[in-house]
Amino acid sequence: MSIPTLQGLQTALSGLLAEQQAIDVTGQNIANANTEGYSRQVATLQTNEPMRIAALSPTNGEGGQLGTGVSVATYTRIRNSYLDAQYRTQNAELGSATTQANELQQAQGVFDEPSSAGIASQLSTFWSAWGELANAPSSEAAKVAVVSAGTQLADTLNEVSSQLQTIRGQAAQQYTTITGPSGEVQGDAAQVAALNQQIKLSLQAKQQPNDLEDRRDLLLDKLSELANVTVVKEADGTDTVSFGDAGEPLVEGSQVNWPQALTAAAGGKLGALLELSGPGGALANYQTALDGVAASLAESVNALHTTTPFFTGTTAATIAVAVKPSEVQTSGNGSFGGNEVAQAIANLRGGTAEQRYASLIAQVGSDVQSANSDEANSQAVVSAINEQRQSVSGVSLDEEMTNLITFQRGYQASARALTSMDEMLGTLIEHTGTAGM
Repeated sequence: MSIPTLQGLQTALSGLLAEQQAIDVTGQNIANANTEGYSRQVATLQTNEPMRIAALSPTNGEGGQLGTGVSVATYTRIRNSYLDAQYRTQNAELGSATTQANELQQAQGVFDEPSSAGIASQLSTFWSAWGELANAPSSEAAKVAVVSAGTQLADTLNEVSSQLQTIRGQAAQQYTTITGPSGEVQGDAAQVAALNQQIKLSLQAKQQPNDLEDRRDLLLDKLSELANVTVVKEADGTDTVSFGDAGEPLVEGSQVNWPQALTAAAGGKLGALLELSGPGGALANYQTALDGVAASLAESVNALHTTTPFFTGTTAATIAVAVKPSEVQTSGNGSFGGNEVAQAIANLRGGTAEQRYASLIAQVGSDVQSANSDEANSQAVVSAINEQRQSVSGVSLDEEMTNLITFQRGYQASARALTSMDEMLGTLIEHTGTAGM
């Protein structure tokens, strides 16, 4: 029995094994079609090293080569690194825009405009109370109404100021929680570092760690929402990960360099939180503008109410009514029935305080609209890039079912070749017996 004849059996067997492995990979893809972060895999087939046969030709003495079948060279993970980088860049933009939109919407809700509970309505009520007092300067009830309206206005300014400060504090607390010892950054970075080590060891053992690489890429995608992420692929299979504007890489091999200082330029959710909670951010600017409203209100009223300051405090957090109803001044010379002071204060309607407040509300509305627009645009870009990634890396059940049929047919053909070879050898043995072997 010749060696080539036996090699035919081995060749047919290699086809069976290779097609079976390809079917296994297809089954893995189908099973993980809805698994987050999974990248489809392909069994890359290659021909085996041929068998060299010397002096095959009786006429010229030249040899030849006999094919020895097929094997799986590697299990390739289908991934596009350029699209990954683009996705992470835009995901950081989305993280920043979403955070900005959410925080600014909270701030807009604090002002509660337009409504009867808003500062604009209460300013109008305050001026109207002075107008009513000017019409009845000796009325104790009118004076009580003035003090009541002023107190409600001051209390609302206090409350809005306090809530703005709370939102800033919450933004700062979010940053601290995310970047703290047990926060998302530390946790995700530690997992990436651990996966780096496992992937490195797998590659050294000549194994393809596709599932480990999927898990690492998913973690990098999540980190990119928090800040700008840049990834450098190293020769040993590890990823060096730069994070935001930190001075050192977040992850180098199996080492994690955290905590590190970031600034608003870090991008992503963390950059937005730093900007919002910082002294020059939108929330701080709203607070400053609101303080300007309170200061203008107190200054303008106190400039006319000269017997004693009507308001104390120079900020939205400290402004308060300082007089009793009996101390409310209606006349400049103290004459009974005089109303020139009350009328002058009523005429402050539409003045600096209201103008400043209207400008503040307009700015808040503009900022919220801009943030919402940025969020919608960023979401559209991220979705588009992710669709491109899925078209490359995602599992198409239609395609996998087609592959399954293809590999199944290949398996059946290899099985038929193996059966035919077995039948041929059986016939040969039957007709020649052991003596012919």
